[in-house]
Amino acid sequence: MEDKITIIEGPPPVFEHVNDGWAMGLNESPHLSIPALTRLRTYNGPALVERCYNAWHRKESIHLHYRNDMGLEQTAPILAVRNVDTEEGHVLLLWVYLDSEKVEFEMDPGEDDFSDDFPEE
Repeated sequence: MEDKITIIEGPPPVFEHVNDGWAMGLNESPHLSIPALTRLRTYNGPALVERCYNAWHRKESIHLHYRNDMGLEQTAPILAVRNVDTEEGHVLLLWVYLDSEKVEFEMDPGEDDFSDDFPEE
């Protein structure tokens, strides 16, 4: 039986590109997958972390099941998970693998303000 964490309500998850060496090093398959991070608000983060741990302890995979921007169902294997308690509730940090043929990252150049880094003369 394949275990999964399903997003029932809300918008599709936002995935962030991960450059951490540990996440890149976990890709041991002939198919290139891209590690990504998503943050999800949840009612019971510790229980979801335990579900992931139990699946991995049984040497089984666990997937994130969600709908993409077009409303199509997709899954992504979960490679790591962490729960964070915030004032608003639990936030689940999920590191997943995304299929390199289906991923398109948007780069945000940001508005880096270097004036705080360098004193004015």
